[in-house]
Amino acid sequence: MSSKKDTKIQENKMGVMPVNKLLLNMSLPMMVSMLVQALYNIVDSIFVAKLSENALTAVSLAFPIQTLLIALGTGTGVGVNSLLSKQLGEGDLKQVSKTAMNGIFLAVMNFIVFVIVGIVGVRPFYASQLKDADPEILSYGIQYLTIVCVCSFGIYAQLIFEKLLQSTGKTLYSMITQAVGAVINIILDPILIFGLLGMPKLGVAGAAIATVIGQIVGGTLGFLFNIRKNKEITLSIKGFRPDGATIANIYKVGVPAIIMQAIGSVMTYGMNMILITFSSTATAVFGVYFKLQSFFFMPVFGLNNGLIPIVAYNYGAGKRSRLVKAIKCSLVYAFALLFVGFIVFQTVPAALLGMFEASEEMLAIGVPALHIIGIHFLAAWFCIIAGSVFQALGNGVYSLVVSVARQLVVLLPVAYILAQLGGLNAVWWSFPIAEMMSLCVSALFMIRIHKKVISKVPDNQ
Repeated sequence: MSSKKDTKIQENKMGVMPVNKLLLNMSLPMMVSMLVQALYNIVDSIFVAKLSENALTAVSLAFPIQTLLIALGTGTGVGVNSLLSKQLGEGDLKQVSKTAMNGIFLAVMNFIVFVIVGIVGVRPFYASQLKDADPEILSYGIQYLTIVCVCSFGIYAQLIFEKLLQSTGKTLYSMITQAVGAVINIILDPILIFGLLGMPKLGVAGAAIATVIGQIVGGTLGFLFNIRKNKEITLSIKGFRPDGATIANIYKVGVPAIIMQAIGSVMTYGMNMILITFSSTATAVFGVYFKLQSFFFMPVFGLNNGLIPIVAYNYGAGKRSRLVKAIKCSLVYAFALLFVGFIVFQTVPAALLGMFEASEEMLAIGVPALHIIGIHFLAAWFCIIAGSVFQALGNGVYSLVVSVARQLVVLLPVAYILAQLGGLNAVWWSFPIAEMMSLCVSALFMIRIHKKVISKVPDNQ
């Protein structure tokens, strides 16, 4: 009886609520939590920068492994989210809890992988990038990244339990888990980095510890919310066995999402290798850029997290007009968010860099870098939303193709060529060049998926 009641509530929200209101209702909590997430990423680096530029460089160089770590968790979560939302739309309640438990099992497996990476892979990873650079950067980096990897159970718990909440429309609770974890990280950062309130001064290691404590708290909250509030899903290890068919369906969407983000890890590693030939300051600027752009991109990703279950649900329920309207509304909001980012990058780049204790050399490199890289915001909004539509409709391979083309086929080769021909400032033009290519390919795939999938969805109102 309870299950039928909960399913009716889900139908009233996902299948009946006015689309724009539903999108905002689903997305705003996640957009707020993503903003807080972006803020704590920025604050983390601001405090580290107060130690030294070498400390900031060390944390910036960790980004490829951190991206890969999150890619596994987020990609798995995207697959779970999409499959669960589709099953709820179809009324297939028998499979919902099985999918959720298999998602948790996969999160545990991901954690084990990164414990191994943290123990044996961190030193060679840093050594491959730094070569003859300052050994202090190597020391800082190993401290920071080892802690982040070995204690990654918090972030994996947070990611999977958030996706379970999102798939059933409980985005407010998802927001709370992210926000609380981020706020705890922000509070602990100065205490552990600088040794305040009687704590030992831990430096870069303190930043890593603050991060993982915040993630553990967020993951714990996510688990409790699912147990107490998420009535559509029953979590129980009694009699649980990993199910090959369910895992295959999760990764049908999840693997392209994982690879798509993992490609970002390869791209940042490659860019670091190109930039370090100019100076360690250039790699620090690149790391700072990623922190700053997240303040505008993370809310768009929050919008995506609200869009995916709406599209997947209405696709499963056969409600084409609602599906199309959700996509159109998302495109408008994404453009508005990233246009603001473009304006900020063009008007106050020096002030942005100043938050990170920027030296004269960093300002000389960073101001033109932010001006140039910021141009790609004007195309990225469409590519991001299109990628989410592809994932929600079970065509995540389209997102994968776009990501591979953008970051590996175009961005890195163009960056290398420009570095040889035009020097450091020319390298930054690889970002808008790659994004324009991505825009063209995404538009072609969107036209194709509209003809082959969306236009054939019935419109059961």
